[in-house]
Amino acid sequence: MPASIREEVDHLLEAAFTREMSTRLSCPSCGSAHVAQMLGDNGGISYVCTACGHSWS
Repeated sequence: MPASIREEVDHLLEAAFTREMSTRLSCPSCGSAHVAQMLGDNGGISYVCTACGHSWS
């Protein structure tokens, strides 16, 4: 792979990782970053903290 393509891929991966880290959820109850996303009963998205068990949507 040419160096310019490799550099562009590295740049895109770094940008995606930075964006992911800046949008990471935290539990509103305990502040933990250990949050799992779940599909709710009505098809919506809900979240649960795996540290304290608090859930929200």
